[in-house]
Amino acid sequence: MATKVRRSGHPNYMKLLLIPSLILLIPYISHAQLPLPTIEKLDETTAEKVLFLNPEYLAFSPETVSPEKKIPLLIYLHGAGGLGTEILKISGQPKGILLGIQKFKKGPCLVVAPQCMRSSKKSPLKSTWEAEDLDLFLTHLLEKYTYVDHNRIYLTGNSMGGFGSWMWGGNAPQHFAAIAPLVGGIGRGGPKDVTPDLDKWAANLATVPVWAFVGAKDNVVPADRSERMVAAIKKAGGKQVKLLVYPEEGHGAGRRVFQSQEFYDWMFSQKRQEKGN
Repeated sequence: MATKVRRSGHPNYMKLLLIPSLILLIPYISHAQLPLPTIEKLDETTAEKVLFLNPEYLAFSPETVSPEKKIPLLIYLHGAGGLGTEILKISGQPKGILLGIQKFKKGPCLVVAPQCMRSSKKSPLKSTWEAEDLDLFLTHLLEKYTYVDHNRIYLTGNSMGGFGSWMWGGNAPQHFAAIAPLVGGIGRGGPKDVTPDLDKWAANLATVPVWAFVGAKDNVVPADRSERMVAAIKKAGGKQVKLLVYPEEGHGAGRRVFQSQEFYDWMFSQKRQEKGN
């Protein structure tokens, strides 16, 4: 059973507004009536298979959906501040992109935000985004939300979610019409890590439109991580990849991205070339 979340009625709402991930969103909250999220759950079979995903996730659905008209799906991957099992902890992070979709009239669109747990009894590895988990998650979404246009699935994420975007796209580019990593690393071990699969990721990402964003003054995840990934994609023959560096921004560069009409125009114009849904 889906659970509607009230923005002002939930007992932890004011606490949520104070977490660091919401700082970039506070100036916008009063300017628009955003869709309320529902707390959804993975089906039991999928929940048993995933290693690091919280079985609960957030879905921001349009108020009305026509079964005859397919709509895009945008998956947002949170940063390290969202790790855990309290699903409302990540409820503020997708709001920047929800506001942009509304402001620049890109809806209707289904926006979904999964949560990565801090640890898992199923694996001794450090908890982070894993392609196998996210593949299972996407399969669940497409079975549940039958009105999604399979040729217009978009992926973005901030910081650790930027890493998740590089990683998932680098392993399974066939899912996506466009991928937009924000201030992301390129190794599961954190900002200083570099995946040994860099060339593999680059070759796969050369087949899909990618726009990466970084802050030149980022002291958390160095800008050269995305620069290195973009260079590798171009070397692999990618002609649909680009990088935007904000010279005066640090790790909070994502707020600039989600305010930019150019970002939404680019993303929502992309469509997979494969025929059929």
